[in-house]
Amino acid sequence: MVLGALGLAGPVRAQVFDGPLVVIDGDTFDVGHTRVRLYGVDAPEIDQSCTNPSGVAWDCGTWVSAEVRARFEGQKVRCEEVVQDLYGRSVARCSLRGKDLGRTLVQEGLALAYRKYSMAYDLEEKGAVVAGRGLHAYVMERPEDYRRAVRADRVAQNPAPDPACMIKGNINSKGRRIYHMPGQEHYDRTSIRLSNGERWFCTEAGARTAGWRRAKR
Repeated sequence: MVLGALGLAGPVRAQVFDGPLVVIDGDTFDVGHTRVRLYGVDAPEIDQSCTNPSGVAWDCGTWVSAEVRARFEGQKVRCEEVVQDLYGRSVARCSLRGKDLGRTLVQEGLALAYRKYSMAYDLEEKGAVVAGRGLHAYVMERPEDYRRAVRADRVAQNPAPDPACMIKGNINSKGRRIYHMPGQEHYDRTSIRLSNGERWFCTEAGARTAGWRRAKR
């Protein structure tokens, strides 16, 4: 249930925490000292564009972040962790004054239901579409499709320097060195940043010797 684009690591003991909300983008917040990716919803990326009825592109990702910030920044929320992702974020359901924040965002057309992980907000999104609320007044690529296209473009612009050395040695946000083999789940969306110490490997043995471990999927 919780795999794929979010890079979820697997179930952990549920944690409940609260604190003032600091908006990072439309579906990612800091709650106290915890970075939270809101469960079951998907908002456009900061650099993602939509098209208005006249065919003019505009920065709807930045608009959503600004709207969420204006409405909810600084207010106290209560969150219950569902899982942690591979980036160390808490994927959680959060409530504000007893109301499900994810449901509110989808109802207002500020985020979409992330049906790949949860059908909890399916009807809310359909209602927002019918009413033309928020993002649904415009033409927008679903955020997960947008991210997939961006990853494909990055891969095309960041090819392996040697076609015989296709193993990607990535360093995650916690500093863990993980290598990805061609055909693994996260291989295509993993880019190599040489300036950060990441590197390409020709063999698994070489990657392990250098201190990397194989990705689980």
